[in-house]
Amino acid sequence: MTNFYNQVTAVQDGIAQFSSNVARIADLHSRTLNSADDNASRQNTALLDDLVGQTRELSNSLKEKIQSLSSYPVTRPQDQAIRKNQTSLLRQKFVEVLQNYQNVERDYRQRYRQRVERQFKIVKPDATPEDVAAVVNDTEGSGAQIFTQALSSSTRYGESRLVYREVQDRHHDIQKIERTLEELAQLFNDMSVLVAQQDEAIDTIQTTAIDVEGNTRAGLEQTEKAVKHARSARRKRWICFWIFIFVIVVLALILGLYFGVGPGKK
Repeated sequence: MTNFYNQVTAVQDGIAQFSSNVARIADLHSRTLNSADDNASRQNTALLDDLVGQTRELSNSLKEKIQSLSSYPVTRPQDQAIRKNQTSLLRQKFVEVLQNYQNVERDYRQRYRQRVERQFKIVKPDATPEDVAAVVNDTEGSGAQIFTQALSSSTRYGESRLVYREVQDRHHDIQKIERTLEELAQLFNDMSVLVAQQDEAIDTIQTTAIDVEGNTRAGLEQTEKAVKHARSARRKRWICFWIFIFVIVVLALILGLYFGVGPGKK
């Protein structure tokens, strides 16, 4: 089990790294939102994209390693119990950090939306809720058209153009967050499937153990019956043997008396 424990430690280290990445992602989200410098904001966005990509690869690697540990080959019942407990703890911890990541992304998705809404209202203070929703959710389609119309009627054209570029950037950030949330949802689903498969495997092992126990018990009963039959047959053979001996002795006595007494009388 040494190799198994080494793999468990590697997964634990990976989960710790994942948690650290999520904390850094939250920090970069915050810097991107609060930065007033376009260059600094773009640098933060580049760092964020790179870190999100690393975290995506790490999460997939952790998922595969936990799946591998769940089917790690063991034979002894005590080792099977250890494997079950260790993989269950790892899976639980992994799901916890995934949930934390999900919460971070949802929180900053909402903050990005609020930022886009505020920026749009700078350009169009009288924007309706429908206009705001269209801009927040779609700067490429109807939202972009609404924003363009607002720009054409704005008296602060230069500032409005800067706001529009920021809104586009934030909308792209929202799209990337949506992608991350979809990937996290898939990971949650994969973990649920793994739990179901592991439970099914445990049920199969238990059923097999019950069948083996039943077959063993039936085999013992058949063995006991065979022993009883063998003893009974052996007892009958001995009885027949002694009856045969008795008959031989009786015949010998009769013949001895007959041939011994007969000539004397003559």
